[in-house]
Amino acid sequence: MRIAFRIVAIALCLASFALADGPGDNVADSVRRIPKLGIEVPAEQKAELEKRLADLVGRMQQVAQDKHLIELLPDIVVFYKAAHDALAYQEFFNEREIKTAFTLIDEGVKRADGLLADEAPWVHSTGLVVRGYRSKIDGSIQPYGLVVPESYDFHGSRKFRLDVWFHGRGETLSELAFVNQRMHSPGQYTPRDTIVLHPYGRYSNAFKFAGEVDVLEAIEDVKQRYRIDDDMISVRGFSMGGAACWQFATHYADRWFAANPGAGFAETEEFLRTFQGETLNPTWYERKLWNMYDCTDYAANLYNLPTVAYSGEIDKQKQAADIMAKALNAEGMTLTHVIGPGAAHHIEPGAAKIIEAKLDSIAATPRPALRRRVQLVTYTLRYNRMYWVTIDGMGEHWSRARVDAAFVGDNAVTVTTKNVTDLTLDVPAGTSPAAIDKPMTLTIDGQAIPGAPQTETDHSWRVQLYREGDTWKLGGRPLDIGLRKSHDMQGPIDDAFMDSFIFVRPTGRAANDKVGKWAGAELEHAIEHWRRHFRGEARVVNDTELTDLQIANANIVLWGDPSSNAVMKKIADKLPIKWTGDAITAGDRKWPAANHGLIAIYPNPLNPSRYVVLNSSFTYREFAYLNNARQVPKLPDWAVIDVDTPPDALWPGKVVDADFFDEAWALKPARK
Repeated sequence: MRIAFRIVAIALCLASFALADGPGDNVADSVRRIPKLGIEVPAEQKAELEKRLADLVGRMQQVAQDKHLIELLPDIVVFYKAAHDALAYQEFFNEREIKTAFTLIDEGVKRADGLLADEAPWVHSTGLVVRGYRSKIDGSIQPYGLVVPESYDFHGSRKFRLDVWFHGRGETLSELAFVNQRMHSPGQYTPRDTIVLHPYGRYSNAFKFAGEVDVLEAIEDVKQRYRIDDDMISVRGFSMGGAACWQFATHYADRWFAANPGAGFAETEEFLRTFQGETLNPTWYERKLWNMYDCTDYAANLYNLPTVAYSGEIDKQKQAADIMAKALNAEGMTLTHVIGPGAAHHIEPGAAKIIEAKLDSIAATPRPALRRRVQLVTYTLRYNRMYWVTIDGMGEHWSRARVDAAFVGDNAVTVTTKNVTDLTLDVPAGTSPAAIDKPMTLTIDGQAIPGAPQTETDHSWRVQLYREGDTWKLGGRPLDIGLRKSHDMQGPIDDAFMDSFIFVRPTGRAANDKVGKWAGAELEHAIEHWRRHFRGEARVVNDTELTDLQIANANIVLWGDPSSNAVMKKIADKLPIKWTGDAITAGDRKWPAANHGLIAIYPNPLNPSRYVVLNSSFTYREFAYLNNARQVPKLPDWAVIDVDTPPDALWPGKVVDADFFDEAWALKPARK
């Protein structure tokens, strides 16, 4: 009987795999809208929703006027935004959701009235709690859900474990649907004495880019509001959430006590071939940029993090754990992989019990004060830290960089590196094993470093190193060397949209009408798709109204050309690629300006600690929305676009040339 059941289950599962996300989702010329347009709201219900939303706005304005209450305003706005956006953008996907909107508005009114009466019961509630925070990226209010255990004492001092749970793909997972879900469902796991955080991740992007930042911001908000043990935070998820878990585990391995990814995907190429049945033909720079999120490339980092993977026995997304197991084997490690017998794309109950027992056991084992040995692999300075090791400079971005550092005995540290030019070793106070009255021996890549500092009396130890040629030197690199790629200032274009940004609209006329129309259309596309796929309203100002404060605090995204955009004109001669009314010139390469536009990212000459971006938002387009594994950067640091070719679901026009800047933000020689 059991064997017969397995055979039938496998046959049914394989039949569904053949569909994947549908063969039509591999046709870039015919892309369905995501999210789809919802139903029309009957006029009477629409009028009533608008009336109630306006009433809630009035209450929120009263809350905003009280400086003692305003910090809790996001906890009300999430209910307003959920109902408002569903109505404004036609995102009611069934009639039940219209009723849900009224319920959420009522909850927002209830919270606002309570707050105005100096009562905020949700702040001290256990069970299911919905809260919100203001994002640094675009100023939007983003929701998250919590499961607060009954054992949480709001007046005590005990710190609690926090599990972060990443949700699966949901093309209709609007804020309305998410908030309603978080008010009624505790989710897959509710471990004892554990707060569970359910981040929204800004919709359905596999928690990448702004979705990635959403998770980090939500965690910080929870830590401000609840007593969280920093050494007891885990990441967990299934399906698309499993993909997110692999990403956070490998890219931020030192932040968690454990990781528990289930199904999902772990890299781009093999997953799209096996799951989606897609024929891939990436450009050379697309392939390089897969290194941003392909977790197989970062597998060595799991040396630093206890990881328990899960897959259903007959789930095609078992591919994720299998390919990670292969990558870990190449690093000399064996993946703990719990298999749900006979299970397709769900978590089998018996396997869930095994997983919970393993995570509870890991949680019961204190994390060491100091990791005596640390491994760090990265392809970008965005992900440049692992415990006491920080890579400050790379020989070349998007090529593998690695550091292996270890205390040998008590007063000796050995380090080996690859593709690393600048390095900081920073052992926190109270954790250095070295004797404070003995010299420290430091060896890097076989070179002894004379004069290495000793451990200080607070039992901390810190040293900076930089390489000139084949020689490592003690100290930080001299500051007068000019621009260099650094953490959070390393590109590619998409990186600008993981922090505060402002679109700057041109008010002048472009030197070439064709290019001006292209830039204007791309700006409108960017505004629409930022809201649709990252669930915020992009801040837009005219070029004549951009302030010094905005330049100081945000990445500025300039649309148009130097003739139409006053800010672009101001900095044009300070950029490595020149753009005049006649031509776009990159070194010895030149393209006529009559039908070519420039897309680029570069340190802002008006504020080099922030980016300036020309004519681009995030670089993947509609075709990538159909499968989360496609949602990776499409363009490097700069690209020249032939605007005679109209934009489509893949590209903003015909890309005639594109490349990365070098580590000094300078042009590289033309590729042959």
